[in-house]
Amino acid sequence: MALVTTKEMFEKAYAGGYAIGAFNVNNMEIIQGITEAAKEENAPLILQVSAGARKYAKHNYLVKLVEAALLETDLPIALHLDHGDDFEICKACIDGGFTSVMIDGSKHSFEDNIALTKKVVDYAHERGVVVEGELGKLAGIEDDVNVSAEDATYTKPEEVEEFVSRTGVDSLAIAIGTSHGAFKFKPGQKPELRFDILEEIERRLPNFPIVLHGASSVSKEYVDIINKSGGKLDDAIGIPEEMLRKAASMAVCKINIDSDLRLAFTAGVREHMINNVADFDPRAYLKPAREYIKDLVKHKIVNVLGCSGAAK
Repeated sequence: MALVTTKEMFEKAYAGGYAIGAFNVNNMEIIQGITEAAKEENAPLILQVSAGARKYAKHNYLVKLVEAALLETDLPIALHLDHGDDFEICKACIDGGFTSVMIDGSKHSFEDNIALTKKVVDYAHERGVVVEGELGKLAGIEDDVNVSAEDATYTKPEEVEEFVSRTGVDSLAIAIGTSHGAFKFKPGQKPELRFDILEEIERRLPNFPIVLHGASSVSKEYVDIINKSGGKLDDAIGIPEEMLRKAASMAVCKINIDSDLRLAFTAGVREHMINNVADFDPRAYLKPAREYIKDLVKHKIVNVLGCSGAAK
């Protein structure tokens, strides 16, 4: 099976009341853990690459690793650029085999965001690639994305129709209370998603796929393992999974997961090294990290995304 776009995935997800997991990838073990879990659950997948991942692992290595995953799983997999911040990186990914790109113009004015997004859409659509745009600003830090809480803004529902119609985007990332990174909220602060905004956007954009970024839940199990080995994640708070499942039952067709993967992978490595302090074989400590990724992704597919068995 070849790489696919998200178009058919999202149509099925919207109709079925579930979401597709968009999992960030950086190396072979992470890709293997994600795709093995998806194969066992027969779930469609979006593997996404950030600008930071392209710098770290290089574009061609990541594309070939994803192509290997296709051979191993025969699943519908889309390869997506996460948070492209200019036309050039989107063009490079479109020309380099990606089937989906995100152009994040949320730091610009509304008009400039439209102009940049439309430029990417025009180039992508001519080549059969789909585009995700963004309205609103999520707080938090993830790779090259760094937005303070003061600068974060909710998506304005009254802007979404004009943005979509003028740009031609295929999906829209919105800000309703999620946040990038593991440290999403201050201690004692209650995570809350603005479902009223989501409902209004759904009313204004019927049958249109919506995307949630910054949607990791920050498992206490992984945090405890990391802290036991000297980490300092005591105040890490994520989005409750029941909120994400509710969003997936509405207009949200794609939920991004990155921080949870990092926590699971790091916990697997650290737990192994705590119990095997003299072990210097990368295969020994990367294997449990890969298994932690697999367990996490299976849990997300079944209990959060609701897309188990949807790869038909």
